[in-house]
Amino acid sequence: MTILSSDKPRSKTTVRVNVEMSEELNAKLDALADKAHGSKSDVLRRALALYDAAVKAHERGLKVGFAEEGQELKTEVIGF
Repeated sequence: MTILSSDKPRSKTTVRVNVEMSEELNAKLDALADKAHGSKSDVLRRALALYDAAVKAHERGLKVGFAEEGQELKTEVIGF
């Protein structure tokens, strides 16, 4: 199942949001944007989509985590 897709149409209406964060988090955001060949906004949009999917999965009683392909969950992410 694909959770995130770059082919989804974006809303034509946008809202500007100002976020305060530490220099360390800003550096991580910059590094992720570089790795993704995108912008900080792209990273934050993808992160919110992933968080939304995780919360919805948790509400359905599913576990959220990391696993090798075809293997059981190795690391469970909690706190949703």
